[in-house]
Amino acid sequence: MKLFKLASLRRLKNDEEGVTVVEYGIALAIAVGIGATIYGSLGDSVFNQLAGATNIMTPNTATARTVTAVQ
Repeated sequence: MKLFKLASLRRLKNDEEGVTVVEYGIALAIAVGIGATIYGSLGDSVFNQLAGATNIMTPNTATARTVTAVQ
């Protein structure tokens, strides 16, 4: 049994596949973090721009009454 454990440990020591998976996992986590930060920043900016455009395009009730009265 002890020989089996030693052989398994030697095999794992030379196996670099797990290290590669961990490296890709770390790279993916960093990319997701950066993407979420950029998305959040751009999302707020786009929302504010659309809200401003909506406020400009939405007529006030007083203006709408005046235009209706003139017609």
